[in-house]
Amino acid sequence: MSPPFVSSIIHTLALAARNLARQRRRALLALATVCGGVVAFLLAGGFIHWIFQDMRESTIHSQLGHIQITRPGYFRVGLGDPYSYLLPNDTSVVSNAITSHLRTVSPRLSFNGLLSKDDATVSFVGEGIDPSKEAPITRAITIVSGKDLTAAAPDSVLLGEGLAANLGASPGDRVVLLATTAQGGVNAVELTVAGLFATITKAYDDTVLRAPIEVARKLMRVEGATSWVVLLDSTNATDPAVDALRNALPPAEFEIIPWSDLADFYNKTVELFSRQVGVVRLLIALIVILSISNTLSMAVIERTGEIGTSMALGVRRRGILMLFILEGALLGLAGGIIGVALGYLCGEIVSLIGIPMPPPPGMARGYIGAISISPALALDAFLLAFVTTLLASVFPAWKASRMNIVDALRHQR
Repeated sequence: MSPPFVSSIIHTLALAARNLARQRRRALLALATVCGGVVAFLLAGGFIHWIFQDMRESTIHSQLGHIQITRPGYFRVGLGDPYSYLLPNDTSVVSNAITSHLRTVSPRLSFNGLLSKDDATVSFVGEGIDPSKEAPITRAITIVSGKDLTAAAPDSVLLGEGLAANLGASPGDRVVLLATTAQGGVNAVELTVAGLFATITKAYDDTVLRAPIEVARKLMRVEGATSWVVLLDSTNATDPAVDALRNALPPAEFEIIPWSDLADFYNKTVELFSRQVGVVRLLIALIVILSISNTLSMAVIERTGEIGTSMALGVRRRGILMLFILEGALLGLAGGIIGVALGYLCGEIVSLIGIPMPPPPGMARGYIGAISISPALALDAFLLAFVTTLLASVFPAWKASRMNIVDALRHQR
């Protein structure tokens, strides 16, 4: 880039800044519009980003873990006959394959049957778990009453809050689990209700119970597990860990499934809310474009005489075009930076106060929301301000550059 060209750009930029400072009231109004749009976008996007984060981590740490390992086809065709897809008890192949970021590997045994207390009987979906290995995975499960299986006797069971309500059971009650074994017979065990739990998904709480995996194996008369649940120290490490497992474990014997492939409710929520953010982005862009376009159009009308004089003195049309485009760019640059700073500040204040939210569809409890503004979201908001103001300045700038010199000099004379 030649020095004369750089000097010309710097001169035009300084002139654009002086023109904005000269029209202070109109420039401040346009700047306020841009900043307001950026702040609104950051707060809306930050709230939805927080929902995504919270729902993702709650889903991982209450039900799915980061990765699930099963026999090939288990989730597609094996749910009708799960005990034909059993994994061995030994999970050491997982720890050998993942050399970093691994926190725990927990075997699970899925089963179902009937749950009885006194004269009441309901159907259930059961998960046989190793309480000590499962504890880090299920930190997002809330024990509503009673205690967790880690602090209970071996012959204990943990009931979902909705399932317990349907049965009329409470901690300390004795219940009977009746199931059809893997061989087709009938078996039953009597257990004590250790506690009641709740997750973010009401449908899960209404049907699921959790029992020690040895109890589940005894009930179903099988050995092994239907899945191994892998928990990592970071969700961002999921993809590398999946690749490592797929490279280390033979695909004919093991299927490696990341949590995102199993989180159907989460994926649909992300898709829905992402569309809503797109609509908000579009509305803010339209408001900013109309505001900046109007501001610069008024500036062109008021400065018609100046434009004519500049062109008569030898300023080329592209110089006039560049001048007004740079004025719009400066408004977008300033509005983006100030708006992002104000958005961060407002987000922190709102997060400190908290946003009380009612229970969403499919959930049993409300929650306190917050604003989470990621660097990517902040960059998106800044580009929204900068690009829209730049686009809004194109038509007024083009209109100014196409003026007839004589008509412009005669303007308002």
